[in-house]
Amino acid sequence: MYLINESEIFSKWAPLLESNTGITERNKVEWMSKYCHYHELYENNALATLGAVNGMGATRFPGDPGSQADFATQDTGSGDKAHTLLPLAMQVAAQTIGLDLVPVVPMPGPMGVLTYLDFVYGGGKTAGTAAADMPLLIKADFVAGSTVAAGLTAVSNGGTFTYVGGSRLDGNAIFKISGEFSTGTILSNLAGSTAVAAFAGTATDVTLVRALEDHITGFSGAALAAGNYSGSEVNDPYSRDTGESTADNVMNLTLFNKSVEAKTFQVAAAVTREQVQDLKQFGVDAVSQVESVLINELTQSINKNILTRLFALGETNHDAVINTQGSNFFVNLGATALTVTASITNNPATAFGSYLNSSTLKGATMAASEVVNSASENLHSRQRKIMSKVLAIANLIAIRGRRGPASFVVTNGQVCSALQDVAGFIPAPMANTINQMSGSLYPIGTLAGLAIYNDPNMAWNDTRLCVGRKGDGNSPGLVFMPYLMAESVQTIAEGTMAPKVAVKSRYALVEAGFHPETMYFTTGAFINGAFGSLV
Repeated sequence: MYLINESEIFSKWAPLLESNTGITERNKVEWMSKYCHYHELYENNALATLGAVNGMGATRFPGDPGSQADFATQDTGSGDKAHTLLPLAMQVAAQTIGLDLVPVVPMPGPMGVLTYLDFVYGGGKTAGTAAADMPLLIKADFVAGSTVAAGLTAVSNGGTFTYVGGSRLDGNAIFKISGEFSTGTILSNLAGSTAVAAFAGTATDVTLVRALEDHITGFSGAALAAGNYSGSEVNDPYSRDTGESTADNVMNLTLFNKSVEAKTFQVAAAVTREQVQDLKQFGVDAVSQVESVLINELTQSINKNILTRLFALGETNHDAVINTQGSNFFVNLGATALTVTASITNNPATAFGSYLNSSTLKGATMAASEVVNSASENLHSRQRKIMSKVLAIANLIAIRGRRGPASFVVTNGQVCSALQDVAGFIPAPMANTINQMSGSLYPIGTLAGLAIYNDPNMAWNDTRLCVGRKGDGNSPGLVFMPYLMAESVQTIAEGTMAPKVAVKSRYALVEAGFHPETMYFTTGAFINGAFGSLV
């Protein structure tokens, strides 16, 4: 029996619901009114102390981004939105492969501010010392070893750290805090506790745990309170009597911003008056031709800039997968297990290791796939395994990024030739629209819904693959933000009185979001010298 005055609730909420939703059906309005009433009671029943809520804080401008690659590590601002300038002009150049792979969000001025919102497991602050101001969960910047089990505890100055588990993205350790520290901060007590010996590295920073990235079901259920960090009870909810006698754990919002600066590519060209005059007999406008070449020069520079960053972010994600899961996703089509650096000498035709920058990836061991050619193992079956690995990585991106599967693959001519060669593999077909006709530069088609792009600037033995997901500008990942895409200026040189054309492109290439690298994954295809090349 519900002890509520239904008529009073209906008269209060029905007009609001009808005016805001347009719903007039009596039954719907009645239950929606009750729902609003209950929701209001729940909201009014929430309690929090001033020291335990992460508010807006002081106004603070973000740091200087420095180079484009430093965007993810610059000092954060307070989350306030600064004013931006109106655009002066914008001329959009021809699309290149790079602009097909990342979302394009025009900048309204030469600089701007991106504001981010995050949900964290709060209840306190990482700089707090009193029990009332202490968050329930914190994340430290060191990784647990393989022998560390959830539930490991360490006492320091009256407070207790309990290891909950590692982050699914970077493997960093997550701890539950209980008790009250008699002295020092959370960081100093953690760094000085006995728990440090079980982890690789030293704790230099602690942060609140982000709920969207490292979701912990026990935070809203009975697991954390009961000390269940693994097994079948880790996701158990409260019983009724426990739930009504247990205070709610608190979540908070955090807002911050980062500054974005438009960088510049620029190039100029000059022609003589004789060229302008004499080329007219061939129907050629020398000035227009020069301008077209300059714009192409800029777009190709932008294209390489985008692809370099995509492959670098993909290496970062592959590094994290090795650290958190202990396995790599290289495609070894050889007869022996080799480290990535060994591929340079074992088979120069697929020496992708020399093009990697990550020391972790260069030292990774690739397991062998097969030993000899046979009726079931041959050139086409090895080529088909590249498709399987690409499909696995596409789903891995969906798991780690939680935004959906990958949408594109960028690789070199040798790998593209292998995929075209095996596009119609009958024993184990995979849906694809790969074009086997010559003359297709890029894209060459699709594979399981992924667009395959051939980058003509990659060397023949650079058999790397970058599998990625193109966002929408509101999701994590690399974002292209043009201010002036390709602006041209024509002048007459004073000394020669000949035309001169200058073209300038100003844009920002932003690694947006908290973990932009999760949208991309870089791997490589290797084949043993005994089997030759991929085609």
